[in-house]
Amino acid sequence: MFYDFINAIKSPDYRQRVQSIKDLVRQLPKPNHDTMQALFKHLRKVVDHGEDNRMTIQSVAIVFGPTLLRPETETWNMAVHMVYQNQIVELILIEYDAIFGR
Repeated sequence: MFYDFINAIKSPDYRQRVQSIKDLVRQLPKPNHDTMQALFKHLRKVVDHGEDNRMTIQSVAIVFGPTLLRPETETWNMAVHMVYQNQIVELILIEYDAIFGR
């Protein structure tokens, strides 16, 4: 689903980006979805203590973007998609409640 996430984050409309990412997250197999939700819940806590640990949303996105969002095969130019990977993680952190809420 890597390229689906990349295409979703490219949407010019912010609300559409959030909805597209939310729809993609909901399509994940339950174990993947639940793991993602737990991980991002923890990362939100890390960001909430950003004044103490110096981990802003952008810092967390830079660190975790390339690790969490990878294509199935490694035949791509890493630098091309790194910005999008970071933006996806950043959006999920900012819109955690909208994406994982009921």
